[in-house]
Amino acid sequence: MTENKIQTLHPEAGKVNKVIPFEKYEMMKTTMLEILQELNPTHTELMEELYVRLNKTFTGNVQWYGETVKLDLEARGIIQRSGAKPPKYSLI
Repeated sequence: MTENKIQTLHPEAGKVNKVIPFEKYEMMKTTMLEILQELNPTHTELMEELYVRLNKTFTGNVQWYGETVKLDLEARGIIQRSGAKPPKYSLI
């Protein structure tokens, strides 16, 4: 039986993001959107919060998948990065 996969997008034109298992994408996306409903985190804070919430149940590197899904959600116009230093993330 083959695993369902998703081609993730990249916010920078011309760049290609990764193909990852759809189940992992959905778990990461759901958790990331929950975090962004509660917080307005920096990149570091977002990755740390993902790790705290998923490290016991997620199979794979939480930060790597988190970065892949974060870029995809930016490219799809679901989340945005502020122009502040350091940038903060929020829902659109």
